[in-house]
Amino acid sequence: MSPPPLGFEATYAACREGVVACAGECDVVLASGPDALSYLQTQCSQDLGGLGVGESAESLLLAPQGRVEAYVRVARVEQDSALVVVAAGFGDAVLERLSRFRLRVKVDLAVARWPLLALRGPKALELGGEQVAACVPRGAALGLRWPGLVGLDLVSPEPACPEGVPLGDHRALEAVRIESGEPVMGREITGRTIPEEAGLVGRAVSFTKGCYPGQELVARIDSRGRNVPRRLRGVLVPAEEGDPPAPAVRPGAALRLDGRQVGEVTSVAWSPGLGATVALGFVRREVTPPATVELEVPPRTPTGPAERPAEVVALPLRT
Repeated sequence: MSPPPLGFEATYAACREGVVACAGECDVVLASGPDALSYLQTQCSQDLGGLGVGESAESLLLAPQGRVEAYVRVARVEQDSALVVVAAGFGDAVLERLSRFRLRVKVDLAVARWPLLALRGPKALELGGEQVAACVPRGAALGLRWPGLVGLDLVSPEPACPEGVPLGDHRALEAVRIESGEPVMGREITGRTIPEEAGLVGRAVSFTKGCYPGQELVARIDSRGRNVPRRLRGVLVPAEEGDPPAPAVRPGAALRLDGRQVGEVTSVAWSPGLGATVALGFVRREVTPPATVELEVPPRTPTGPAERPAEVVALPLRT
C-alpha cells in the first residue's frame, strides 16, 4: 500500500530530511545510431566522452554566439543511444538545435513527452540500484546534487514510484529549488542567458574537451575573470505582520536601488524553513550581496504597485 500524500510543509521537510516524490513531465530527445554519442559530444558543452551506460551528465546547448539554447541532461542508455532530457515544452527546440549541425553522421533523432517522477531528499540516494532501475523501464534515473538538496529524476515512458515513497506537493519542490539556486528553462534560462550569469559553467561546461558551438564566448569570459553584466542571485523578503504564508511578489517584479531598477525576479515561493518569501532573480553586477533593495509587490492602491524592502543575497539561500 502506498503511503498517503504529503501536504506542503510535510513535503518540504521530507525534501530536507527524508524522501518524497512528485509527478511531472519532461521532453526527451532520443539520439540513436553508431554516431549518436560522438555527435552529441560535438554539440554539448559538457565532456561526454567518458559517459558509461546508465550514467548521465548536465550540459548546455549553446548558440554560436554563446547564449544558452537549452539546459539539458544527457543519459547514455545503451552503447549507441542516449536520452537528451529537457524541461517540458522545450523538446522541439532541442530537436531543431541538434538537427541543425547534423551533417554526414549516422544518428537518428526523435522527440517525445515523457512522465518524470522527481524524488527529492537524502533518502532518495539510499534506494537500491536494482529497485531504481526497475522503476524506469526504457528510461533513466538522473541523479542531482544541488546545494543543500539531493535526489533523483526518474524519466521513462512508464516510471514507477519506489515502494514506500510518498507523493508530495509541487509547491514545496519549487521552494527548495529556489533555495538551492537551481535555474530552470523558461524562467532563469532564456534565449538571452549566458552560462556564467546563471552559475552553470562549473557544472555543465568542460574546458578540456574539443570544440562545440558557443565555446568561444564561454572561454573568453572565463579568461577575463568571469565578469558579466548581471548574475543570478537570491532574494529574501522577510514576512510582515498580516502576510499570508504565500509569495508576496510575482515573477517579473522589479528590484530597485536608489530608485533605479537593478534587477528582476524570475521565480518566487514561500519557504517554511526560512519563514520568508524566497525568490531568484538576475541582478546587476554593481549590486554586491548582501544588499537591501526595494521590491515591487502587487498593487495595494489605485496608484500602482507598492514596494517593500528585500535583501539580495548570494546563492544558495539555504544549505
